[in-house]
Amino acid sequence: MGAREDARELVERIAELARLRFSAEELESFAEQFQRIVEFVQVLQQLELEGVEPLTHVVEVENALREDEPRESLPREEALRNAPRHDGVFFRVPKVIE
Repeated sequence: MGAREDARELVERIAELARLRFSAEELESFAEQFQRIVEFVQVLQQLELEGVEPLTHVVEVENALREDEPRESLPREEALRNAPRHDGVFFRVPKVIE
């Protein structure tokens, strides 16, 4: 199996896990994009970086926080519309604490 088929299978698996549905054309497009990303990462892995200090940002970044401003939220029905499980008032989620 070639890299292109591997990329398509991986994209299909990720879509399945994320519960996303794509057309055959979309899957092919995503697989091609994914393959190009993998090829680019392979090029980056060949770079000689010994002695190069890691960066968090290429340019100096300032934290630009703003004050919280309360505003109107979504209506309950709209917020719950796409929830896989709800009781009409709250989201229903699996128990996470024993």
